[in-house]
Amino acid sequence: MSAPPAPPHPQPEELEVAEEPPAAAGGVGNDKVLAAAQHIVKSLATSKNAADDMIRILSGFDHRFSSITADLFPSPSPSSGAGPTPPPPPPPRGAFEAAERLIRQWDATPELLVFEGPEGDVADYLEAVDVAVDQLLSGVGAAAADAEAEAAGVVVQLAMARMEEELRHLMVRHAVPLDASGLFCSLRRLSLESMDDLDTSSEFDPITPHSLEGGPDTARSASLVGNPFDDQVFDLVRPEAIDDLRSIAQRMDRAGYASELEQVYCGVRRDLLDECLAVLGVERLSIDEVQRMEWKLLNDKMKKWVHGVKTVVRSLLTGERRICDQVLAMSDELRDECFVESTKGCIMQILNFGDAVAVCSRSPEKLSRILDMYEALAEVIPELKELFFGNSGNDVICDLEGVLERLGDAVKGTLLEFGKVLQQESSRRPMMAGEIHPMTRYVMNYLRLLVVYSDTLDKLLGDDSAGDVDHSDTHRGGDDEEEYLESLSPLGRHLVKLISYLEANLEEKSKLYEDGALQCIFSMNNILYIVQKVKDSELGRILGDHWIRRRRGKIRQNSKNYLRISWTKVLSFLKDDAHGGRSGSGSGSGNSSRIKEKFKNFNLAFDEIYRSQTLWKVPDPQLREELKISISENVIPAYRAFLGRYGSLVDSGRNSGRYIKYTPEDLENQLSDLFEGSLGPANHSRRR
Repeated sequence: MSAPPAPPHPQPEELEVAEEPPAAAGGVGNDKVLAAAQHIVKSLATSKNAADDMIRILSGFDHRFSSITADLFPSPSPSSGAGPTPPPPPPPRGAFEAAERLIRQWDATPELLVFEGPEGDVADYLEAVDVAVDQLLSGVGAAAADAEAEAAGVVVQLAMARMEEELRHLMVRHAVPLDASGLFCSLRRLSLESMDDLDTSSEFDPITPHSLEGGPDTARSASLVGNPFDDQVFDLVRPEAIDDLRSIAQRMDRAGYASELEQVYCGVRRDLLDECLAVLGVERLSIDEVQRMEWKLLNDKMKKWVHGVKTVVRSLLTGERRICDQVLAMSDELRDECFVESTKGCIMQILNFGDAVAVCSRSPEKLSRILDMYEALAEVIPELKELFFGNSGNDVICDLEGVLERLGDAVKGTLLEFGKVLQQESSRRPMMAGEIHPMTRYVMNYLRLLVVYSDTLDKLLGDDSAGDVDHSDTHRGGDDEEEYLESLSPLGRHLVKLISYLEANLEEKSKLYEDGALQCIFSMNNILYIVQKVKDSELGRILGDHWIRRRRGKIRQNSKNYLRISWTKVLSFLKDDAHGGRSGSGSGSGNSSRIKEKFKNFNLAFDEIYRSQTLWKVPDPQLREELKISISENVIPAYRAFLGRYGSLVDSGRNSGRYIKYTPEDLENQLSDLFEGSLGPANHSRRR
């Protein structure tokens, strides 16, 4: 922009001291006059201000009287605790008139800006303002306030009005906007890298129809995904404008226009910070708006809040503090007040959203987001304490700590609600194949996410976890179990409680199966899934080997129960009875009939198990193979022995294939089809 045409300026010599009148005729006479004047002033003046007023009046007659001010009332030392700085001496004769002309000339051209013109115009105008302020201050407290003082006040008022406009224009023109495009890319990467970790095949819905879709996220989105703005302090105002801003601020403060300076400065900075918040996606929302918001939208805004609060503190507010320190360096009090007032709206917008989230309904899908918010705020509060000073700053910090406490209460309340959901969930639809229940998948993925926040949760749960954990189940384990619980962290004890709720619920759901063997398969599948999720994550470190060993013991017990329930009847047909004889012993047709009946009953029982248990599902390949091996070890040797002992009694007759349906190898092949969750091969190998 080209410099505006400058208004006519007084020549430099107009600002110089007026030419002195001829010297008095006699040096001795001059000395006597000065000595007499000094004696009069010293005798009559009661303070330095009064003496200055008298000397100013005398100087109006002859400027040489100004030399008598030196030793009348020496300035007190800084350590003496003296009052305010004394007013300056009046400017040289003619200097104020020249300054007034220049200030009025600029006032007549409001469409032009001084700081848009050449540097010489800026220097001349600032010098004129200094002269006018000196003229005003030199008459402060004067006993003979007159038209000169009034004129100086009017000129300073005109100059300060222009200073306000110049300050506002410079701050707006030289503000550095946030890079919205770069920030958008950062936020998009953030959302892509923090996808939900919940098993989306799960149908379990503990709270609302959308709770699984928007379940807890894996990751502390803002903590684990790098924020490019976290540690970057922006130049919120271009550095080349700082000196001009400071020169204006110094003159407004010196002229007694500190309140006007604060109003203009804070107004501009406040608006610019609001624009930055809008770019960061931190909106101004009421509690009612937040509470009525759909989870998908609220989840997005919570992520942006976490991202934004760190950027605001570490970049925007830190940069804002630096501007205050540079532009308002002349007054510590003004600097602190302006910083608080400029940033208060920004801080309140952040606090209001945090408060709104803290009082929202407690639903499990919100927990990881609330924890993200809690950790982000806890992380920046110590940094904010280094930025805010004084009573106003302390009020801001107290408000922040209040929101932090309420977010912590929301975390604990959400965990409590999650426990109630686990206890009260009462769906009556069994998994047809005995597979892993959706609730088990949901809960274990949910708990795995909690350990990411273990330090925070240990702190939040530490105060009340001792009285919060239900020990009723663990008391049955005796002193060892009690000692185990005491060895856990607060989060560990809470996890034990939540998993115990899950296990109790699964035990009730297993009873929905009429087939006791399928109950065992269902229990094994779900307990093993729980163990694997614990073992393969930080849950294992928190809960320890003791907890894992106990669950593996439950799996083994269910395996034994399954074999007993499913195969005891089948194996009973392969046992000798009191009427049975040895092969070839000539025991007659009665014995042969009984053996045929045993083979027939075995075939029927085995086929029934095969038809049902090939449809059952054991997802874990290792458990599935171990079950098949256990069955084979019990069934195949018994069948082979029975066949070898009595097979000749049946094989020698007609239609022997109706009774000896399988070879041991056939049974091995049949057993390999179990627990695959689908029908076995259509044509099985049969004994020829």
